[in-house]
Amino acid sequence: MTIPLTDISNPPAPGSLLWQITRNTEPASVEAREAVLANPGFGQHFTDHMVDICWSEKGGWHRPRVSPYGPIQLDPAAAVLHYAQEVFEGLKAYRHADGSIHTFRPDQNAARMQRSAQRLALPELPTEYFLESLRQLVALDGAWVPDAAETSLYLRPYMFAKEAFLGVRAAKKVAYYLIASPAGAYFAHGVQPVSIALTQGFARAGKGGTGAAKTGGNYASSLLPQAEAYEKGCEQVLYLDGEYLEELGGMNVVLVRRDGSLVTPESDSILEGITLKSILQLAEDRGLAVEQRPVTITEWRAGAASGEIVGAFACGTAAVLVPIGRLVADDFEIVHEGPESEELALSLRQELTDIQYGRADDKHGWLVRLDA
Repeated sequence: MTIPLTDISNPPAPGSLLWQITRNTEPASVEAREAVLANPGFGQHFTDHMVDICWSEKGGWHRPRVSPYGPIQLDPAAAVLHYAQEVFEGLKAYRHADGSIHTFRPDQNAARMQRSAQRLALPELPTEYFLESLRQLVALDGAWVPDAAETSLYLRPYMFAKEAFLGVRAAKKVAYYLIASPAGAYFAHGVQPVSIALTQGFARAGKGGTGAAKTGGNYASSLLPQAEAYEKGCEQVLYLDGEYLEELGGMNVVLVRRDGSLVTPESDSILEGITLKSILQLAEDRGLAVEQRPVTITEWRAGAASGEIVGAFACGTAAVLVPIGRLVADDFEIVHEGPESEELALSLRQELTDIQYGRADDKHGWLVRLDA
């Protein structure tokens, strides 16, 4: 049965959407859901419902729905299948000690999705629609938000060109979807330093390309160098633009100086990280100097050799923050080991997660409650 969330006799204000719900008549049983939440992994299980909103050149954004989770039917000529016109986002919902459900800086995810959409010639989903989609899904699937330490409900909004045609132009019909997947602790046995492979034969993105957009093509091109990194015993890949540091396959990189100051690469082909931005703000709150500027691999090597650079870490939504223990290249290796290389990174990680899970004051107003 379809249930309008807004009384039809009291139409929504101009510019707002009239949401409809179709409840899943065969949701996961309580026992099945609890079994998943006890060991969710990452991206392996999905909640009972999903959100979708349509867009067309003539009608704009319309027909917002919450429906049972299930397959999406696409025409074989759908533009996304041929021209990769697609963007996505990633954020989490956290259960606090009082049972309430919050997310972290979703306005920043909405803004980044708008920038990504603009670069891929897709329509920009208004921030209020983005936020409302999160609330609508959590209203039905809030029971899927786990409560164990370091667990969360991963929220995946995405948008793609669904118009059926063959031709290189922007699609005139687009679909926005939101799905959710319970996520376990990224580090089941505690945070451990990772090894990173430096790739010098592959580029993540070129100048003027789509590096600053969160689009699937960027990740598809990273799969081969990532596989090569695994063969070297490394968990991630660091990309260069010539001599300049870019980012990892799915995370930003930060160098830690001896005096506690931080430096992170800046480039128009780096995806702007919301976790990175938050960590840098927390560092500045402590009175630490923060720099965002072009950084060369030579600077990192020389700084590590002299003791000026004592550590490095990677940060992103999934892992939050993880120290980098080794950077492995074909002809050299940078090693950061010992308490000095990890202390500041782990302290910042703890501070950030304490805010996300409601264990510390949210002085910047970053949390948004979803179940209220």
